Formats: sequence, C-alpha cells, structure tokens
Amino acid sequence: MKTIHISHPHTLNQKDQVPSVMALGYFDGVHLGHQKVIDAAKNIAEKEGLALAVMTFHPHPSHVLQKAREPKDLITPLEDKIDFIEQLGADYLYIVQFSESFAALSPQDFVDQYLDELNVKHAVAGFDFTFGRFGAGTMETFDEYGKGRIAATIVPKLSNQDRKVSSTLIRSALKNGDVEYVSELLGKPYQLRGIVIHGDKRGRTIGFPTANVGLSAEYIIPPTGVYAVRAEVKGKVYDGVCNVGYKPTFYEKRPDQPAIEVNLFDFNEEIYGEPIKLQWYKRIRSEQKFNGIQELTAQISQDKEEAIQFFQNHLH
Repeated sequence: MKTIHISHPHTLNQKDQVPSVMALGYFDGVHLGHQKVIDAAKNIAEKEGLALAVMTFHPHPSHVLQKAREPKDLITPLEDKIDFIEQLGADYLYIVQFSESFAALSPQDFVDQYLDELNVKHAVAGFDFTFGRFGAGTMETFDEYGKGRIAATIVPKLSNQDRKVSSTLIRSALKNGDVEYVSELLGKPYQLRGIVIHGDKRGRTIGFPTANVGLSAEYIIPPTGVYAVRAEVKGKVYDGVCNVGYKPTFYEKRPDQPAIEVNLFDFNEEIYGEPIKLQWYKRIRSEQKFNGIQELTAQISQDKEEAIQFFQNHLH
C-alpha cells in the first residue's frame, strides 16, 4: 500500500494519479462499519479493474474545529489506522491534513479538488458521511457535485444489538471496560502499542514478574482493573493478565497516571526497551486494595487461572 500525505491546497494532479475507487471516512477504530465501507469499495474496484484507494483525515476534525469543546479521544492513533487499512487490501491511502482552510471548502470544491483531481472514478462512503463546509455535502446529494464524472455508492448503517456500530459507541464501551463488546464491534480485539519500561520491579519479588508498558501514542486506556490480554513482543504472542491501576496495596497516595503492567504466561526474558502490542480480550475484575502480599498473590493466581480458562475456551 502506498501512503500519500496531502495538505491543503495540494499540488497533485489527475494525470499522475491511478484511476481508483475511493472509500471515504475518518475511520477511527476501523470498526466493522468501516470495514463494510472499504470492502464495498474493494468489490467495486475489482469489478471495474480499478485501484482501491482510501481517504482519511488527520487530525480528527474535533481537534481543529471545536476548540471550545473537548476534542474526541481516539480509538486508533494514525499509525494503527494505517496498519489496519493496509490489512484490508487498500492500494493507496490518502491522509489529508484536516485544517481550517480545508474545512472551509465548499462540497463542490472538495469533489473537484480531492476526488476528481485524484482521478477517482467512484466514491464509496457510509450513509452518514458529510463533506464540505459545515458538512453541507452528503452522499445523498453527491451526484449534484460528481456531475456524472464520479459515481457514488452509499453503504447503509451496520447495527449490533439494534445499535449503530460507531466509534462513539466503541469509545463509550471502552471507557466502561467492556473490552469483549469492543472486540465484537471492532471485529478484532482492542489494541494498544507501547514500549516495555522500567517499573518498581515489585512483581518479580512476589512471583509474578510484569512488563510495564509506556504507551507510544494517545490511546483510550480501559478503566482500572485486571484484564485477560495477549501481548506480541519480539515477534511472538503470549497470553497474559494485565493490571491497569494505581496499586493501592502499595501506595497510600494515588499516582497521577495508572500503570499498565502485564504478566505474560510461560515467559521469562528481559524485554526492557522492546516494542509491545497488547490486545484486550476480557475484563476479569476491578482494582482492589489487599491486606498484604499474601492476599494479593492469592488473587493474582486466581486472575491468572481465569485468564487461562478464558483463552482455552474461546481462542484455542
């Protein structure tokens, strides 16, 4: 997949661009609804003998246009989004820098400059995708702007338990710790990436060594508690339990940030400084304060057993 970063006004021209079917959207999370849009574009591209292109925007419009309001937390930082889109088979990914000047384009200018100029023959987007200043352009009115040069396909909404699969629903489920529901909506486990950093090394003294994870981007961290996770480190995947928390058994004063600590099963290597990818499968329990080390280690053993059972029953 070729990734092309564009800022407004761009200097690309039609004759240098491969004719394509373009899937359009912000695609935060690259969830099942987004996958449906990209798959629809892929099917059209294959039928028509065109390249499959995807256009997304960065940063999120809420980080640019809603200065007075809280910008949205993102499910997938840009690096992860690029990976997921590549896995879906895109030939080209256009990442448009979202700016106030870009947001001020009329719907017609957007279609002329960002679709026609990029040699797009067919635009595909979800039913709720809007474009142009104040979101005035919709997929229903696309033909007014495409003027027969660019065909359009609208992908209907995807529902799960009578609710629209959306980034908003996923953010809410993540913040509630419901990582199993999040996996269902994403069509894959929720993922965080980071680097293994030095912690207080207390885990190894009680028989449960942990890898402390320093995040490599702004992620939504699930709420404090213990989770069944899978970790990829040095090219191998391990089952484990992850504690997100403030370690109340050891600290009277709450630290500023929760620690993310992973105990990997059947693993005993030094991995400080190594990249690590965490996939979240199940919330086991909330964070607790224990009356001493013995109580804590008994509970960790129980957590570990629950995670092992979960992975045996669900994923093997």
